[in-house]
Amino acid sequence: MLSDFTLRLPAPEEALPGRSEPMFSVPESHAVLGTPLSGPYPAHLEIAEFALGCFWGAERRFWRTPGVWTTLVGFQGGSTPHPISEEVADGRTGHAETVRAVFDPSKVSYGTLLKLFWEAHDPTQGFRQGNDVGTHCRSMIFCHSPAQRAAAEQTREAYQKALRRAGYGDITTEIVAAESFPFYPAEARHQQYLERNPRGYCGLGGTGVELR
Repeated sequence: MLSDFTLRLPAPEEALPGRSEPMFSVPESHAVLGTPLSGPYPAHLEIAEFALGCFWGAERRFWRTPGVWTTLVGFQGGSTPHPISEEVADGRTGHAETVRAVFDPSKVSYGTLLKLFWEAHDPTQGFRQGNDVGTHCRSMIFCHSPAQRAAAEQTREAYQKALRRAGYGDITTEIVAAESFPFYPAEARHQQYLERNPRGYCGLGGTGVELR
């Protein structure tokens, strides 16, 4: 049964009030990479955060990328502090399912991660991604610096041109400042889900259009 907020974002006054503290903790180490999930991270590393539909399959794409030091999934872009997954899926928090990729810029560029992001999903679908429907499935980029924002906007423009040539519509991806939207880690059962459940659901599917 669809929530009233499946296809519209709640206004801040409509969002759930949330909590002052999280209701759970995440594992200390990444199930594949063995690195810490939570910060603070080593100073030479940078953070990239992307929402592109169900975060289970999306996270695996990033942890398999050489130069990515750790990944974790969570909720970002909404109004409710410290949400739980059921609240997010119901649309009552305004958050999107998000992947945080902590990466070494000497080994992999932010541009490479943007290319992975754009090509891994269909950024023209609004509040859905494939069979997954809801505001929590929307496409977003959370930028941690002016350089990240400039790269995100440049690649969005380039990918829009490529998509139009292929017959797709307008990109609906939001590009926002990460500092405006805290990242709240998801429950332990969601972290590296497809590593622990190899046959688990993955609704991630790209357009087949390449970003050049």
